Amino acid sequence: MKGPSYAFSSRRKSGATRLLWSLFGACLVAAVIGYKPVVIVHGLFDSSGEFVELLRFINQSHPGTNVSVFDLFDRSSSLQPLWKQVEGFKAAIYPIMQNAADGVHFICYSQGGLICRGILSTLPDHNVHSFISLSSPQAGQYGDTNYLKYLFPQFMKFNLFHFCYTSVGQRISICNFWKDPHHMDMYVNSSDYLALLNSERTNPNSTVWKKNFLRVKKLVLIGGPDDGVITPWQSSQFGFYDDNETVVEIKDQDLYLRDVFGLKTLNARGDLFLCSMAGVEHINWHSNYTVFNACIEKWLV
Repeated sequence: MKGPSYAFSSRRKSGATRLLWSLFGACLVAAVIGYKPVVIVHGLFDSSGEFVELLRFINQSHPGTNVSVFDLFDRSSSLQPLWKQVEGFKAAIYPIMQNAADGVHFICYSQGGLICRGILSTLPDHNVHSFISLSSPQAGQYGDTNYLKYLFPQFMKFNLFHFCYTSVGQRISICNFWKDPHHMDMYVNSSDYLALLNSERTNPNSTVWKKNFLRVKKLVLIGGPDDGVITPWQSSQFGFYDDNETVVEIKDQDLYLRDVFGLKTLNARGDLFLCSMAGVEHINWHSNYTVFNACIEKWLV
């Protein structure tokens, strides 16, 4: 009895010792390498619970990383105006920035990518190193998706402008980045959020916002043709429709050519990166290890 019991106890102690040394090693690696904190901002109808897999990927590849996912504007609250969400997330994130001498990384998913742009544009002393925009409608949204049918069952893409380009419509987040290529004048004059961020509408703060945005060290734009929600999917990389609904890629877009908020400057610096991946549906970007491995992991150092 004693023999087997002793042997089991020894193995258990040995296993526990190995585990302790592994944990110690992970902490030592994190301390030596100094992984920057990661901030994750969720998308429409999401909450922190959706990002369990992404947290696991980060902790496996960069052990000891401080990762923050906030329970702010969850679920239906994510429909609140984007400027309101920008201020809320900014207040929660700023203390993390202040305590991170070497900077932080942003991973911002779907609508969250636009919220993060608002933060980066309006915060003059941010220290974001990598801004990873994960399937976010950066150039706008124009498509008959399931989200649209759920939110506005009486509308389709061709007539949603009647609602979105009103003062009431602009109180709903999706209307803040709804961009109808057939009614651009109305979009420019009515959009309280995206048109300002893109300097498509006269913005007295555009020079300051551009300077703030260019504090970012790396901009990574991730998207793919099988997304099924972001429409056109190239919007995740600043491409968008012309008035014939033909996609104009980022480098042929006016906002790039005129460098209105810094995309061309980032590219000239060598700090603009596009990562496209087929076969990924919108809800799976943050839980797909292939996406993490190919498009995210290397920017989290």
